[in-house]
Amino acid sequence: MTTQPTLADEPLLPPTLRVVYRKSTGAIELDWPVEQLGQALEDLKGTIWVDIEDIASNNHEVEVLMRTLFHFHPLAIDDALDECHIPKLDDWGCYLYLVFHTIDFDPESDNLRLHELDIFLGTNYVVTYHTEPMRVLDDHRRAIERDPGNRLRHGADHLLYHLIDRGVAEYLPAIEHLDEAIDDAQDEVFDAPTRATLQKIFRIKRSALRLNRILAPQRELLNKLARDPFDQVAVENRVYFRDVYDHMVRVHDITEGLRDLITSALDTYLSAISNRTNDIMKTLTLVTVMFLPMSFLAGFFGMNFFGETLVFTSPPLPRGLIFVLTCAVMLATPAFMYRYGKRHGWF
Repeated sequence: MTTQPTLADEPLLPPTLRVVYRKSTGAIELDWPVEQLGQALEDLKGTIWVDIEDIASNNHEVEVLMRTLFHFHPLAIDDALDECHIPKLDDWGCYLYLVFHTIDFDPESDNLRLHELDIFLGTNYVVTYHTEPMRVLDDHRRAIERDPGNRLRHGADHLLYHLIDRGVAEYLPAIEHLDEAIDDAQDEVFDAPTRATLQKIFRIKRSALRLNRILAPQRELLNKLARDPFDQVAVENRVYFRDVYDHMVRVHDITEGLRDLITSALDTYLSAISNRTNDIMKTLTLVTVMFLPMSFLAGFFGMNFFGETLVFTSPPLPRGLIFVLTCAVMLATPAFMYRYGKRHGWF
């Protein structure tokens, strides 16, 4: 009897390691062998970038690599392998551990996805860990391949600056698109608001809230890199992180303004729908009032007060008395309703 293989029985794909090594002599190795990574780490004047792409989340193999080769603290390794962290910066003495988020934005659907990037910064190395492809890392790797002579020569902290700067630069086009999208939604609200307009406003609101939850702690992270003294960040390179911090402050401020615009658009939509409902009710009320005299006349003269079949009691009441009582009730009812409404502030 044979059993069908399950997903748990399938072997995990090994993580992809890409090592870029600039030797102390200035030579660039774009594909340094992983087996010789320990030798490269001994070159304290060199610069090493180790990019770990672990799509299958093969945590055990990555954990062994980080623990045996880089001697990272187990708590730092656990934080790196465990996703869904907010941006933060931890100082472990010999290295810094950062959690940074990049974005992937779809202009067609206004959908924004966040990607966590875990970074270890040492004296002469940068280790990036992620579980899905990231355009920021691919773009910078291609930039190194195009101009290897001028890249990585300023040290590992300068490499970290370039990676974060590229990540922050991706935020602004997405926010500008969201700003234009909410302007279009506001125009739709004033022209012809529909349920699709409301869905569009909520899509933009969801993306803006997701951005805002990340940008505030990410701004604090960059502020620490720009202000606090870390052994891994040279004094002359703090000005670069200060520049990225200024960009992040601008992005955060725009996002705050975007939230106000979304709230305003939603309030305007609800007001427009309420006004439309009032117009409909006004039209229906006008039609009802137009037919009210005809309804009254048809009902009043159709009650047959003086016919042969009008009998309420035995012996029957005088028909003149019934007519007078009916008219009295018809006049007293609206008068009573008017006084009741006036007392309760309806008019």
